[in-house]
Amino acid sequence: MTERKVKLASESKTIMTEMIMPNDTNPLGNLMGGYLMRWMDIVAAICAAKHCESQVVTASVDNVSFQDPIKLGEVITLNATVTRAFTTSVEVFVEVMANRIDGTNPRKCNQAYLTFVAINQQTLVPQPVPDLKPISNEETKHYESAARRREIRLIQSGRMKPSEAKEVKSYFEVG
Repeated sequence: MTERKVKLASESKTIMTEMIMPNDTNPLGNLMGGYLMRWMDIVAAICAAKHCESQVVTASVDNVSFQDPIKLGEVITLNATVTRAFTTSVEVFVEVMANRIDGTNPRKCNQAYLTFVAINQQTLVPQPVPDLKPISNEETKHYESAARRREIRLIQSGRMKPSEAKEVKSYFEVG
């Protein structure tokens, strides 16, 4: 068995910036949620592809809630980071920050975890991905909790029975 390549989160970190234009907004002057989700998917896919060194497809998006409206003329910055690599998939964390064009009123508006599967471009089947080595405390926190998030996604998609979710069970066990 060949050893998996190991990469750092910083090697694939991706940042995307967008200005909210009239065509991006609803009649109230707020960014439309679907546009934000599209941009989150794009930045996360670029991040995942850099880590996997291959084409990727979106497998799932965890809960997306719209915490704070983003207004016409504001600037958003989407930060995407790989949090964990599994056998053929990676989890990517996307955080959305917004501020006025002059840089004032900075705030966190949204976040989500997205999962991508690496695809072999010739055979169109999933392929192994490099492992991830967490460095910082924040990276380690995301890395360690990713196994629980993965089990929850597998349960929700019907690919795992709740009784098989060892990571989720251990999280709730009283020690």
